Amino acid sequence: MWLLSSRDLRVKYATTWLGYIWAVLDPLLMCAIYWFLFTVVFERHGGVEPYAMFLISGLLPWQWFTTAVSDSTSAFTRDKKLVRSTGASNTIWVGRVVLSSAVSYALTFPILAAALLLFQMPIGPGIVWFPVAFLLQAVLCVGLGLVLAPLCILISDLARVTKLVIRVLFFCSPILFDLSHLPEWLQWVDRVNPMYGILTMYRLGYWPELWNTGSIVASFAISFGILALGIIVFPVLVRPVLKDL
Repeated sequence: MWLLSSRDLRVKYATTWLGYIWAVLDPLLMCAIYWFLFTVVFERHGGVEPYAMFLISGLLPWQWFTTAVSDSTSAFTRDKKLVRSTGASNTIWVGRVVLSSAVSYALTFPILAAALLLFQMPIGPGIVWFPVAFLLQAVLCVGLGLVLAPLCILISDLARVTKLVIRVLFFCSPILFDLSHLPEWLQWVDRVNPMYGILTMYRLGYWPELWNTGSIVASFAISFGILALGIIVFPVLVRPVLKDL
């Protein structure tokens, strides 16, 4: 799995002039755009200061989530011959996608550190939740990948539906705003979106006041629930998939 993931990263970055910079260019560009829109153009309701740091701390892990889930939908089709010829566990094709995207996210840590220095952000004891959030996000991505990878072969439209759902989840996650100003009839969003609690844990080292017990507990329950579902259904779904490849 590590060999496959490292090969994916080499292919992704080694053949471009900017290489590693592409891993951070997209989230930094989006951060600049959203900062301009919601600071200069429109009046912002929600979010904490400095707003640029709030955006960076949310957009970087979100890019990992988006890449891992989107690439999982084609985990079996990107290397059909290799899937058919190898005797390795079929879960390796999902694990490889999650691992390579996790490494890409880890490569952005210097950008996060530079932002902390630039904005002179104090780091509190809540930083211990950062690695917990990292591991929980890996659990969530693996679980979703185990479910989506075979299903997207059996149901051809599911990959497109997945991309649409990711777009909706983006605005239901505390990336642009902390969503604390949502009306009461939308307060359930933080309980059904596992990325809500995960993103909250990433930020507790800088903004401990963002602690939300309900969303964090829900993130653990949903993430491990999806992983358990993936472990159960993957062996059943993968058999007809291998016959169609």
